[in-house]
Amino acid sequence: MAESVQHFDLISMGRIGVDLYPLQPGVPLARVESFGKFLGGSAANVAVAAARLGRSTAVITRTGADPFGTFLHQTLTEFGVDNRWVTPVGAYPTPVTFCEIFPPDDFPLYFYRRPKAPDLEIHTDELDYFAIRAARIFWITGTGLSEEPSRSATLAALKARDKACITVFDLDWRPKLWSNTAWKDPEEARPYYAEALRHATVAVGNLDECEVATGVREPRACAEALLAAGVELAVVKQGPKGVLAVHRDGTAAEVPPVPVEVVNGLGAGDAFGGALCHGLLSGWELERTMRYANAAGALVASRLACSSAMPTGSEVEDLLAGAPETRDAEPSAPAPSTTA
Repeated sequence: MAESVQHFDLISMGRIGVDLYPLQPGVPLARVESFGKFLGGSAANVAVAAARLGRSTAVITRTGADPFGTFLHQTLTEFGVDNRWVTPVGAYPTPVTFCEIFPPDDFPLYFYRRPKAPDLEIHTDELDYFAIRAARIFWITGTGLSEEPSRSATLAALKARDKACITVFDLDWRPKLWSNTAWKDPEEARPYYAEALRHATVAVGNLDECEVATGVREPRACAEALLAAGVELAVVKQGPKGVLAVHRDGTAAEVPPVPVEVVNGLGAGDAFGGALCHGLLSGWELERTMRYANAAGALVASRLACSSAMPTGSEVEDLLAGAPETRDAEPSAPAPSTTA
């Protein structure tokens, strides 16, 4: 692939697809009569979230050579995300994901990614390593490690990156998306997670994802294990208990969720991720970054969609202005830890 001359604030690499959300919340999928169509997939959503906050972003992924793929290309552009590295795969259809919406905390997902998702057809010889190394933040996901050739491409990108600037590993554990026995036994996936952690500077995940990566579940132990695995910053999302962030230099922050009335928790984790990137790029102190990311995730949880619901900076600041400052507040929504 030809070298890029543009240096992006953020390049994400991984999953993309079409999300179909029921327009009748609280109704079982079998009885839903109408759906809304949205851009989805964690890597794409994070790029959109950061773009909404004023960052220059791009995504490395693949779609089907079909109308849904065309929709995703167009939608990325509309959201201000560069799509030069989003290429079609003729052999496989663009993935579709359905969800059910049962607020405040039940949002089952149904992935249609077989026989294989195009975003797992990223090849090492197609990557723009110059651009990957030049980006201020490079973001990869656990799903990208689930199958070849995406696994080798993801690890090759990380090695080429060589911890330049900020490299984020979104642990993103989706067991049903793994094609081998890893979905039954997470230990099958752990060596690939360990290799990715060696090349990352930041790790982000909920307790389930941290347990897959480290073998431990207690939040502080998860953070310490992630630091020992090679990262400089470990971010552990704890649901209703908030978010714990621990830096290798000893700095730590534990912040509560921002209370909102939950409409759809899907995508909140991706909003959190985009806002985390914005805070890291801004050079903010750790606690401020975590509070900001929490607020961004809460805003998306209070809305129906994922990508089109990503907040602007002013919306995040407005929510923070009215948010409680202490952990004594009783949250009405879980901390953002769910992605589509």
